[in-house]
Amino acid sequence: MEKTIDGSDATIEVTDVRKRFGSTQALDGMTFAVRPGQVTGFVGPNGAGKSTTMRVILGLDKPDRGTALVGGRRYQDLRTPLTHIGALLDAAAVQPSRTARHHLLWLAHSQGLGAERVDEVIRQVGLQDVAQRKAGGFSLGMRQRLGIAAALLGNPPVIMLDEPFNGLDPEGFMWMRGFLASLAEQGRAVLVSSHLMSELQDSADHVVVVGRGKVVADMSVRELLASMSQGRVTLRTSALNQAMTVLARSGATVSSTGADTVSVTGLPAENVVSLLSQNAVPFSEISENRASLEEAYMELTRDAVQYRGVVPEEAGR
Repeated sequence: MEKTIDGSDATIEVTDVRKRFGSTQALDGMTFAVRPGQVTGFVGPNGAGKSTTMRVILGLDKPDRGTALVGGRRYQDLRTPLTHIGALLDAAAVQPSRTARHHLLWLAHSQGLGAERVDEVIRQVGLQDVAQRKAGGFSLGMRQRLGIAAALLGNPPVIMLDEPFNGLDPEGFMWMRGFLASLAEQGRAVLVSSHLMSELQDSADHVVVVGRGKVVADMSVRELLASMSQGRVTLRTSALNQAMTVLARSGATVSSTGADTVSVTGLPAENVVSLLSQNAVPFSEISENRASLEEAYMELTRDAVQYRGVVPEEAGR
């Protein structure tokens, strides 16, 4: 049961959402959009507002101001919500005495869906061998797969997953990467919240970084990494002074970082190679500095960390 995804339905639009809990401003003008055909990573420190935002999208929390729309409509206005948005917020939210299949059948019945679709999503997430086992005996990774199966039941154009990599084994990580990519290829809008930056770097096309209830970055992963890399090039050469002189004359900012290494900014790597070759300056290595998503995340959220631990001093000091 695969349907053609309507791009107008495959969107999440969060606009100027504010939400306060007592004296705590959980969301302070949260604004971003999740578009069809791509995986959008949703990242930020603990307390940044990710979970509250997702709950607002699902109508579980009411915003004080602003709107959160799925396919142009509020969640509470969707007649059969599982056919519009599938979500996994808490893998433990399952009746432990029910088998995996009965849990899905119960959800399917509430949306007018049949047993055939239940068996289909069970196969999609790889739980066919344990479908008749009680969910209470499942590992965290198995419960994650069951939660994802539930999110897929209505074959929705929008998928929202909170920490879907938790509890997965190495095979599960590989499956999840391919699974997310396939959802985006089908034209769905996919929002994934995760603390595992290395996985998002390999899985996400776009990233929304939040801190203290606001968006601090909203761009493609490629653009973010390029902007954080700052165009730095590392050069290894036996003619250190000559190389620095040639590059500085061409407008680059250069600094020695070792006996035979130079850090270069302001010139792309191909220009560095060309200039050194034209001036007969020998070099053995040139590499562009590429920031990781984790490095970019740490830099962007440096001032937004609410809970910061302290490294204990070594014993005996």
